[in-house]
Amino acid sequence: MAEKPLILVTNDDGINAPGIRTLIEVMNQLGDVVVVAPDSPQSGMGHAITLYSTLFADPVKIDNGPQTEYSCSGTPADCVKIAIREILNRTPDLCVSGINHGSNASINVIYSGTMSAAIEAGIEGIPAIGFSLLDYGHDANFEPSKPYVKTIAEHVLKHGLPEGIVLNVNIPNLNKEAIKGIKVSRQARANWVEEFDKRQTPQGKDYYWLTGKFVNLDGGEDTDEWALENHYVSIVPTQFDLTAHHFINDIKNWNLND
Repeated sequence: MAEKPLILVTNDDGINAPGIRTLIEVMNQLGDVVVVAPDSPQSGMGHAITLYSTLFADPVKIDNGPQTEYSCSGTPADCVKIAIREILNRTPDLCVSGINHGSNASINVIYSGTMSAAIEAGIEGIPAIGFSLLDYGHDANFEPSKPYVKTIAEHVLKHGLPEGIVLNVNIPNLNKEAIKGIKVSRQARANWVEEFDKRQTPQGKDYYWLTGKFVNLDGGEDTDEWALENHYVSIVPTQFDLTAHHFINDIKNWNLND
């Protein structure tokens, strides 16, 4: 009998978040699942790793599913590292991260712990996908996401991904009938216009809350933001090589060694 695919599941909202519980449920239909996820919310951690404190990864049993689970004290990237080096007995065939509570489209990919976990797996040569639903609520309805999560994961298991590429998948917050399908997209040019809400403690010490609004500067109809606004699931192939290859020759023409 052929060995089932080994699937590593992680996230940044914490091991008890509804999104990851949904992702585990779907992945159990596709292979043998091992979960290594943060023991508390780690949203916005990006690719942070733990260097100056201890890490714990404790076995847990959260539901009656067949998966094996570990609750980790570290960041999403830590979870993938410790899974690969200490927990798994072979290299996983797939790593899936999410389902995130909230968008990781456009510039959000830079800040996302969800996507950083997928990218960490990609660095290790493991096909990886980050899934996000455009609903920040703890009570978000993940049911319409399930067929898209399963379909995309099945195709990655079948076809693999090129070295250095992971998938950033965002799903609109709509019922199943309203989602039109899947669009392969590029990352939209957009950013957060940020402000700090400055307040004072009763003792007179200043403190700040980060606020802001998301501004889409991209009018293209081939972007993730366009796809989501038009009721499509977006897939953006994302690379972790940040080199601006097109600008290398321009810098060489500066004659820096003259």
